[in-house]
Amino acid sequence: MLTGRRHFLFWMLTLSLSGCQKLSLRSQNPDDDDDIKPPETQFIKDQVTVSGLNAITIESVGLVRNLDGTGGDPPPSIYRTMLVNDMRKRDVPNPNNILKDPNNALVLIRAAVPPVIDVGDHFDVEIVLPENTDASSLKGGWLMQADLSEQAMVPGQNFRKGHILAKAEGPILLSTGEGESASRASVLKRGRVLGGARYVGGLVKKGRTLGLYVRSDLRSVRTTKKIADHIGKRFHYHDHGIKKPLAEAKTDQHVELKVHHAYKENYMRYVRVIRAIALDETPLELRERTERLRKSLLVPQTASASATELEAIGADATLILKEGLKSPDPEVRFYSADALAYLGDGAGTKELERAARREPAFRIFALAALTTLGTPEARQALKEMMITPSVEVVDGQEQEVFSAETRYGAFRALWTIDRNDEYIGGLSFNDEFHLHVIESAGDAMAHLTRFRVPQVVLFGSDQKLKTPVSLTAGRHIMITAPSNSDTITVSRFHSDLPDEKITCSTNLADVIRAVGNMRASYPDVAQMLVQAERQSNLSGRLEIDAMPQAGRIYYRTGATDAGTPGKRDEIRVGDPNQVPNMFPATPRKNGRDGESTEDRPTARRERADESGSASIADVSEGSDEPKQAGGFFGWFRKKPANSDDASN
Repeated sequence: MLTGRRHFLFWMLTLSLSGCQKLSLRSQNPDDDDDIKPPETQFIKDQVTVSGLNAITIESVGLVRNLDGTGGDPPPSIYRTMLVNDMRKRDVPNPNNILKDPNNALVLIRAAVPPVIDVGDHFDVEIVLPENTDASSLKGGWLMQADLSEQAMVPGQNFRKGHILAKAEGPILLSTGEGESASRASVLKRGRVLGGARYVGGLVKKGRTLGLYVRSDLRSVRTTKKIADHIGKRFHYHDHGIKKPLAEAKTDQHVELKVHHAYKENYMRYVRVIRAIALDETPLELRERTERLRKSLLVPQTASASATELEAIGADATLILKEGLKSPDPEVRFYSADALAYLGDGAGTKELERAARREPAFRIFALAALTTLGTPEARQALKEMMITPSVEVVDGQEQEVFSAETRYGAFRALWTIDRNDEYIGGLSFNDEFHLHVIESAGDAMAHLTRFRVPQVVLFGSDQKLKTPVSLTAGRHIMITAPSNSDTITVSRFHSDLPDEKITCSTNLADVIRAVGNMRASYPDVAQMLVQAERQSNLSGRLEIDAMPQAGRIYYRTGATDAGTPGKRDEIRVGDPNQVPNMFPATPRKNGRDGESTEDRPTARRERADESGSASIADVSEGSDEPKQAGGFFGWFRKKPANSDDASN
């Protein structure tokens, strides 16, 4: 009996010592710890989908006036009926007589209401002449006020309209190129009113917001409340000292979001950060995840995702992000500085400036981050980018260049921070366009835009027109000067008004001011500048929409693809269709500044036609109508049935 008991105690002691040895060996081998799978963190993105990110197409019919005999009486159609009815509602006398005037034309109007828009905000409007019309050109035209709403074709009921979402009016900017006659004729029949639509908010007079919808299998009041609380803990504001969250659970499936002020110009980033917020994470799990993110942030392949998660954690992650600023890899430094900017920390300002100057793939995001900061240091960095050259790779070698998109991109960023900043100035002409003159000793440049904001920016205040000069700005304004003249004569001729004449210097800014004071519209000034370039009157270059782009290729430093000797690791940075709000997603075209046509699509300089019309192409030549699946434009291609019966 005693012997059996001794055997039992012996084996128990042996097993316990063996277990201790195994535990001791495990604790002394750090590689074994790496094999332990970390706890599965649940993020908001795992439980929701995002709503409110799509643009809303709104349409209408409208009347364009002030044409030079290129309008015409529209044939009987449903569009004519709708326009006449609208004119009668506005108490316009004799609408049919107005439509017969060759200086007027019926047009179809389309606009896209962007996400996250407030009542009173402006956006662009597209205009097109319908088929089977006698009107031949919209040049010089002015769109009369029109109400835009969602349109739908209901079988058996013709068109149905929603509530009025926007009102549109303004001067029409045409796109005219030097192609075949048929192509020029087609693009004369369409145009754009920059910022011509004003959002009114429909019946409720309310702006568009973002929202989250919980997955159906997780649908409950408790779930939406939990998600809203986690978002509110990270994103909130103070109203008279009271902390208020930026997320509110509306139903058992819907959470309404308000955009944090730091993301006002980049709501897509706001959505990305919210999706990266962790749910039901204990303090211990957060510390463990933070430590993993500290390591992955320093790896270029995982730096972007890690920086987003750290940004979602909030201010507690700033120390780790600042460690990323010390990395030898430019990609790691950029993503660290980018995230810090949206956390209100300017420690990475210099790195953001370096990225904007040297790396085209990061440029648009670096400028957006500097805009979000808005600090004196960020403003100074933007000013320096406008007046000093940047180092870029040209033909495989680093060179100092005055990059058009870096300079204008920096201007656009500073203008977004403060439109009244003394450095960029700004002079408004009849609330139709703005002129900005930047003191710069670099290459002289004039810049035009064809999206959202009608503005002329001159880099270099001493730009002069080379004589002799013979230009037009619209149909009624002429700019002339003989050879070797030190002055320019600006004349306005109109059949119903007395002639006007102003004399100014050959300084380009003075000429634009004189033309603006003679009531020229933005399309008129654009026409004058493009014509001046064609005739070699400009002392500098003319750029159109030289803005940074998202979705460019970045080549990682010293990296090569596995199995492909000599081929560098390349990634696409961002989505071309998801750009910060301050930069419109312009069409990708051949560019300059030493970048490839694929990666750096700065707008090409279009030419003017024989009449010198502004050549700012916003569509492909030969395309008569915008690409649109439904609404007026889509239905128009099908040609409304019984349209002849809908006449007046």
